[in-house]
Amino acid sequence: MGALKLELKQSEIEWWKKSVVYQIYPRSFNDSNGDGIGDIQGIIQKLDYLKELGIDVIWLSPIYDSPNDDNGYDIRNYIEIMSEFGTMEDFDELLAQAKERGLKIIMDLVVNHTSDEHAWFVESKSSKESPYRNYYVWEKGKGEQAPNNWGSFFGGSAWEYDQNTDESFLHLFSKKQPDLNWEHEPLRHEVYNMMKFWLDKGIDGFRMDVINLISKHPDLPNGVQNEGQRFGDGSPYYMNGPKIHDYLQEMNEEVLSKYDILTVGEMPGVTPEDATIYTNPANKELNMVFTFEHMSLDSGPFEKWDLKPLHLVDLKENFEKWQTNLHGTGWNSLYWNNHDQPRIVSRFGNDGEYRVESAKMLATCLHLLQGTPYIYQGEEIGMTNVKFESIDQYKDLETLNMYNEKMEQGIDEHKIFESIYVKGRDNARTPMQWTSEKNGGFSEGTPWIEANPNFTEINVAQATQSKDSIFAYYQQLIQFRKNVDVITTGDFRLIDRENPNVFAYERKTDQESLLVICHFSDQEILFEHQEILPYLENGEVLIQNYKDLLANKSLRLRPYEAVAFYLSNNE
Repeated sequence: MGALKLELKQSEIEWWKKSVVYQIYPRSFNDSNGDGIGDIQGIIQKLDYLKELGIDVIWLSPIYDSPNDDNGYDIRNYIEIMSEFGTMEDFDELLAQAKERGLKIIMDLVVNHTSDEHAWFVESKSSKESPYRNYYVWEKGKGEQAPNNWGSFFGGSAWEYDQNTDESFLHLFSKKQPDLNWEHEPLRHEVYNMMKFWLDKGIDGFRMDVINLISKHPDLPNGVQNEGQRFGDGSPYYMNGPKIHDYLQEMNEEVLSKYDILTVGEMPGVTPEDATIYTNPANKELNMVFTFEHMSLDSGPFEKWDLKPLHLVDLKENFEKWQTNLHGTGWNSLYWNNHDQPRIVSRFGNDGEYRVESAKMLATCLHLLQGTPYIYQGEEIGMTNVKFESIDQYKDLETLNMYNEKMEQGIDEHKIFESIYVKGRDNARTPMQWTSEKNGGFSEGTPWIEANPNFTEINVAQATQSKDSIFAYYQQLIQFRKNVDVITTGDFRLIDRENPNVFAYERKTDQESLLVICHFSDQEILFEHQEILPYLENGEVLIQNYKDLLANKSLRLRPYEAVAFYLSNNE
């Protein structure tokens, strides 16, 4: 079968549906001044690399002024740049340089909470009479007792008592991240004005951090407390809360509708039915949402640290649910990795013998689905999880809190490290691996977090020199999204549902069909199914991660093999 040649088709579709987004975690991307911390000038230096990869949009994790309790997700000033990253002049230069290369920039919008050092909170805390008191969620408990039993995502209570005013403030994350009170209209308008500040500068949209948590149930009821757990689960009362659609529609009317931008809401706990409402254009809320269901399939019933193996059928049915429910109405975001998730090649692939094959396979599986794909820095070269030997080498607040909590409970340290090696957020936050030189070429100084020692084998310099690299494979996938309309518009059908090793699906329009076959094991297997025969007989190979096919009336699939066949329905 010859290689398929496709001409670019200009379609009347929203630009973000044909785009591929690249997420940068600035702290770990590229350090231009040798202080061990990535910065804006470091990003500017690498724009040509991103252009070469072929992506359209850069998503910057927070670069705002912050004390950095939670790596920038605790914002002290929304319209200032964190000094470690540079200045507003640096940001303006980044924006101009990106536009010069046809690259768009979206920013992180963190408006469920601020830092406790934000001027609003300093004022809010100063007195019950402060005009800023209602910018945050304050509640009276009994003495120092918390107003309810909610636990924080980062461990401990979700409430912090303030002796000065004899009330507690809500913090669903760190106690240095007090939750904003969206019930209070002046607060909402402050947020909208801040959003306009950045959009007027010329940015191209927002990724909205935990945006479906902004509406809390006004009664703040206790959550269910499972046996052995210290705190109740408050999520039914703050996830997708009673006024969430009112707030998003107001935000759309006041701000978003006035600009041609990409909006994606990070939304833990949403169902496909919820997401269809959030992303249906008729509702005038958001373009797409980030969901987490597929990211919890290898977790036990109570928390992400509770490990269990991935069952492929679960993953297939999860993707099927999202692909079919949102088709024709809403829109999916597609991701394997981000700053909060471990490296996918270590998680669902094989980061040893079959690292290259499994990284390409996982990319094939994701990028040929309907939705907008997000690549996280380093994913395109197959960066892996890291195994630090000491807890002192870890920086992530969530990881450190969990370690201390479980050590106090007398849990074996080896068992705790097992969970960290698989699920810890620092797996994603080790420095980007540019070269085989010191610190992977990330910094001349001492990096804020150590580099993964495998940078000598896995790095950009090596990847960009090879036609068979993971990087070159991502380049192809990105181009296909622009050129092959069925990837954007086709419906989705799962094939051979119960197969425990193969994820096969068909994408179809009246004009074109695509068959995607992804093998998730390290064994050679025979894949036979009547629905693949038309593709074997008449289809063309769109992309594959081995140099040839072992095919007759069936496919002999090698470890982590992936292949996509294209079929024109007009012939």
